[in-house]
Amino acid sequence: MPNLSVSSPNPVQLRRAVASSFLGSVIEYYDFLLYATASAVVFNKVFFSSLDSLTATVASFGTFATGYLARPLGGVIFGHYGDRLGRKRMLVLTMTLMGVASFLIGLLPTYAQIGSLAPIALIVLRVLQGVAVGGEWGGAVLMSAEHATGRRGLWASFTNAGAPFGMVLSTAVLTGTGAVMDEQAFLSWGWRVPFLLSIALLAVGLFVRLRVEETPLFEAVKERASRLPLLDVFRDHPKTLLLGIGVGLSAFVAQGTLTTYLIAYGVRAGFARQVVLNALTLSSALAVLGIVGWSALSDRVGRRPVVLAGAVLMAVFGFALFPMVDSGNQAVLAIALVLGQSVVHPLMYGPLAALYTELFATGSRYTGASLGYQIAGLGAGLAPLLFAQLDASTGGGTTTISVIIAACCLLTVVCVLALRETSRHDLAAVAAGPASGLAADTAKPSSA
Repeated sequence: MPNLSVSSPNPVQLRRAVASSFLGSVIEYYDFLLYATASAVVFNKVFFSSLDSLTATVASFGTFATGYLARPLGGVIFGHYGDRLGRKRMLVLTMTLMGVASFLIGLLPTYAQIGSLAPIALIVLRVLQGVAVGGEWGGAVLMSAEHATGRRGLWASFTNAGAPFGMVLSTAVLTGTGAVMDEQAFLSWGWRVPFLLSIALLAVGLFVRLRVEETPLFEAVKERASRLPLLDVFRDHPKTLLLGIGVGLSAFVAQGTLTTYLIAYGVRAGFARQVVLNALTLSSALAVLGIVGWSALSDRVGRRPVVLAGAVLMAVFGFALFPMVDSGNQAVLAIALVLGQSVVHPLMYGPLAALYTELFATGSRYTGASLGYQIAGLGAGLAPLLFAQLDASTGGGTTTISVIIAACCLLTVVCVLALRETSRHDLAAVAAGPASGLAADTAKPSSA
């Protein structure tokens, strides 16, 4: 299909788009992952206090998982209107929805105050968080990738890099709050402070986001926008969508293991909560560098080699992770998290931002990329819940967990090998027609 008329790239808008995508992702994942940390260390005592400790942890992870279950719905809703009305409008809405939902979590009464209504309200707000982050990611990635003329892996990766930075911010705020007060005060009201701060972050994020213009690729096709982009994805890209989900699944299972399940596991293994959170904060900060670095490399060598290397290494590392935590040594715990979250996981996770963008045509790209990414993302929400249940039923055995991680990595290897390389696709050349990662790789290489 011939190239459509696309306006000249604007370096200023590219910088704004990348900054907005990174900051928006930080804010979204600060709110979303703050819940993850709180579900491991607070919510089991505040909202599920009538249950025994292990059952309460499983229930807490269950509410955490509902946010991930809602993410594909958010991807479909905001993807639909993002492909029809534009990326920017949807991103303003997703950021607002996330900020308000998180702020309201900070105001929720506890189980001791209103009984079962407390966890019900928590689940409702968690679902809204999931819908918001489900729509945020696709739009944020597209704002960077569709403004870029080259190095899409690098520029799009800043959206993914915002996730661990949001984890750093959320963990640091929750940890700092807990450090300046005793346990009773923290469980009584201190845990609310990080959630209430969401409203301030929302104001900053909206200020930056409103200064970014719509992407030139969308402007080129908006007059011919599809009425049903979801139908276009299912009709034109069904195999590509399924392979994309398989490519991303192991990265999310590993993410849920390293950033959520391991917190509760480490505490039960004998580490103080603060020690585990400190190690997680360090590994999350370094993960930002890993994501950007490996994604930049994928612009040079391709998405497939980088993701394949990460999947193979994670399959092996999954068997070493829990013995390292069980060592009881704080330094070994920190090394385990740094290796897993900062080195190996970014190999799989970083290039996904550009890869999902390159799998779909502009007219259905928001919907297709969001749906593939968010369905794969269910792994991050369901893995901690599944692993907690396995832990409860096996009395602490982790071999099965490691096998599950390795199996997901094997699925990723198979799906990556089934996809053709996408890094050389010209997004403008496929602005309106089907852009399949399964097609022969004959498109012009993107400029550096």
